[in-house]
Amino acid sequence: MKVKPFRGVRPPKELVREVASRPYDVLNSEEARKEAVGNEKSLYHIIKPEIDFPAGKDEHDEDVYARAAENFRKFQDKGWLVQDEQEMYYVYAQTMNGKTQYGLVLGASVEDYMTGKIKKHELTRRDKEEDRMKHVRVTDANMEPVFFAYPDNPALNAIVTSVTARQPEYDFVSDDGVGHHFWLIPEEEDIRRITELFAAIPAMYIADGHHRSAAAALVGAEKAKNNPNHRGDEEYNYFMAVCFPDSQLTIIDYNRVVKDFNGLSPQQFLTKLEKNFLVEPTGSEIQKPKRLHNFSIYLDGRSFSVTAKPGTYDDNDPIGQLDVTITSNLILDEVLGIKDLRSDKRIDFVGGIRGLDALKNRVDSGEMALALALYPVSMKQLMEIADTGNIMPPKTTWFEPKLRSGLVIHKLQ
Repeated sequence: MKVKPFRGVRPPKELVREVASRPYDVLNSEEARKEAVGNEKSLYHIIKPEIDFPAGKDEHDEDVYARAAENFRKFQDKGWLVQDEQEMYYVYAQTMNGKTQYGLVLGASVEDYMTGKIKKHELTRRDKEEDRMKHVRVTDANMEPVFFAYPDNPALNAIVTSVTARQPEYDFVSDDGVGHHFWLIPEEEDIRRITELFAAIPAMYIADGHHRSAAAALVGAEKAKNNPNHRGDEEYNYFMAVCFPDSQLTIIDYNRVVKDFNGLSPQQFLTKLEKNFLVEPTGSEIQKPKRLHNFSIYLDGRSFSVTAKPGTYDDNDPIGQLDVTITSNLILDEVLGIKDLRSDKRIDFVGGIRGLDALKNRVDSGEMALALALYPVSMKQLMEIADTGNIMPPKTTWFEPKLRSGLVIHKLQ
């Protein structure tokens, strides 16, 4: 893998809590507007610039993108964001529920993305790509990092351990209770060694941020094509990523709620399930699935353990073995008539971070008819799917904690 250090654009220590924000795609415009109230230094003014306009403003209007660039300049002019004097790598660690994961912040190669060395496991939507491409073009920067995984590497771990023994540059807890810790790696020998060690790694994997990765790489390729003096070492040939060892990452469940039973009664629905599943009542509280191919269904004030029968799945098929595939084919499609998870309005998706109560509440309120809780995908499954060139079904993986935006920015010049 080709990686490089870069001159990060960062907030001064005393401003980092005010500048740092959640990623642009985990909240809507009104939520961002509320979070930024009274805080002119919030990164939302750059990554969600529609909050500077009256409510209801279309976030895709050209003047909204222009405001992002204007605000980025303003933040630098006012000293709220300052560029480092030298190129370096960084370490960004996050602590959640007593567990800390350590990522290296670096410039990832556009070429590696284009040639498939940076591996995907999700499809991207062109409209979402185009939105982020416009944002990258107008700011001429990667404002937010993408989230990568790489195969665990003891030599890289040793460097990270050495760096994190020092006092962090930033160290704070965000409102959601997640700890954020950030170190600089300015030493030439460490920089040389990190670059060298990544060169021997055959692949990296997009964990979270498929649209941002695609947008950043496509803009980089666009700049190369439009530059008659292109050499290949320009800053636009790289985009910002935080790369974590695969052994440190945990994927949590990504669950489903459905509006109706497709014309069936609750009992008829359960009876139809018995063709492919062992269905056992578990009381009135929705349960966490116990293992692969075991699910929980909640409906009508009742909870059920649902286990796929042998022969209904293929554990030798990277996609066929996924619980999202089994439930999509044999429950959502075959019984409930939901053919396209991307477009069908009868289904919604709930990240496991919200807990099982969020599923139960949406059914008990009458908004939804049933909830389906899944066992989470493993990093091993994700990497196997990416390695074989397969694509996961929609809404399969949910990573927590999310990367905080605004700790460091990568300029393309």
